[in-house]
Amino acid sequence: MSAPTRATSAPSAPTTTLTVRYFAGAKAAAGTRSEDVTVPAGATVDDLVAALAADHGEALARVLAAASFLLDEVAVRDRTVVPASGAVVDVLPPFAGG
Repeated sequence: MSAPTRATSAPSAPTTTLTVRYFAGAKAAAGTRSEDVTVPAGATVDDLVAALAADHGEALARVLAAASFLLDEVAVRDRTVVPASGAVVDVLPPFAGG
């Protein structure tokens, strides 16, 4: 008879929760206007974009490839920036017009 094993839970890795808002074609491709997304702490905007594409599939991945992003209402020029927990990321697909 072997000794019973005790279930242990490893401490969970720290995470960051962000609110992602989708506009126009991004909203249609994601199937939602906004969502809260949890990513590992230290995740960059690029990491977030990759996670969104993986979660939502090819239609959103195509939109994300051409999209611009706002982080707390400021244009993201460097997608290696690490958003703070609670930040809002807006996904803006290219818009036509003039």
